Amino acid sequence: MVFTNTSSKTFSKEFDELLQRGKMDMAHVSSIVGGIIDEIKAEKNEALGRHIIKFDNWTPQVESDLKIETSAMEQAYNMIDDDLKAALHLAHDRIRRYHEKQKPKSWFDDEPNGTILGQRVTAVESAGLYIPGGKAAYPSSLLMNVIPAQVAGVENIIVCTPTPDNKPNELLLAACHLCGVQNVYKVGGASAIAAMAYGTETIPKVDVITGPGNIFVATAKKMVFGDVNIDMIAGPSEIGILADDSANANHLAIDLLSQAEHDEMASSILITPSQDLADAVQEEIENWLVKLPRQKIARKSIEERGAIIVTKTMEEAIYLMNKIAPEHLEVATSSPFELLPLIKHAGAIFLGHNTPEAIGDYVAGPNHTLPTGGTAKFYSPLGVENFMKKTSIISFSKKAINEIGKACALLADTEGLTAHAESVKVRLD
Repeated sequence: MVFTNTSSKTFSKEFDELLQRGKMDMAHVSSIVGGIIDEIKAEKNEALGRHIIKFDNWTPQVESDLKIETSAMEQAYNMIDDDLKAALHLAHDRIRRYHEKQKPKSWFDDEPNGTILGQRVTAVESAGLYIPGGKAAYPSSLLMNVIPAQVAGVENIIVCTPTPDNKPNELLLAACHLCGVQNVYKVGGASAIAAMAYGTETIPKVDVITGPGNIFVATAKKMVFGDVNIDMIAGPSEIGILADDSANANHLAIDLLSQAEHDEMASSILITPSQDLADAVQEEIENWLVKLPRQKIARKSIEERGAIIVTKTMEEAIYLMNKIAPEHLEVATSSPFELLPLIKHAGAIFLGHNTPEAIGDYVAGPNHTLPTGGTAKFYSPLGVENFMKKTSIISFSKKAINEIGKACALLADTEGLTAHAESVKVRLD
């Protein structure tokens, strides 16, 4: 684990390397992904079947085997125990309440001369949601993607998820039933992204694709963007923690590991002005690691992509964290809300000693699909607006066009667009 101090002569080099944490070698896989996309576009279901045999290790009758029956989802829901069912319902209801507050509204503005201007906000007609299912399956990601699409009012929602050896995750199916999802397909990777972007005989083309995935999924989303809309290009998961000496070292250690256990490429970064806290957290990390079932993954992540940085002041710590722009940011200080105005870039901010990042992954309410790798500087969390579009509304009265039409025609003439200008002039008195 990188353990450094801003006073170190090598700090600038070490920090620059840390800022490259989210870089994915898409060039290395782009030819593979491009080939998969081209095959889906040309051969549709036939190519889809070949890809499932190759990547998911089972042989489907593509026209009949890909779609999961709603009865299987209902059965999975009925089989889970009551406590887990209650937890799913709690998460569902909190996520829905939060996202209902996000829904933008249409508006109209009347001017005295009879001009009406406005904006109409409507849902896209169809959305394709990608839910990972390789190393692990994430029912929470299903809730986080489906619910904002439903709140937006999307009529046609489809879900694609890989099912290695043709074994769907039962809890994922239960979450689909809870959300009322009707169209779930056993397709993963770049093949699923291509199928949703361009359509096959079985999987319909959609307008928007959302959801996390590995480098092949991320590269495919980047390649199909423009033919469909996407939410973001998400990389490995990450957590940043700002902490002072009021923080509990044991808590911070397991919070850092909560991201490290995702995969070997995850990043966990603590920045603090307290040397004593930094030393204690490093010691607690090792104490926790030996207890984790996913110790091998978490250890590799911490050792290769984890960092503890000791700064001179909290202001310096915040400056560095803004440069990092982490996906998740915990502020474990005595007065976290006082620091909030100074924090410019983060996908989600968790304030106070009793707000671990994991609470946001499941039941807090805000979406856990967040920008990674520093892209929080210009991307936002997944939300209702990802499934909506805006249309400008314009209506001019005779009085209105007489008042400002000459200015419009002059601008058009100046640009050399005569027909534009004349289309206005013919309506003027």
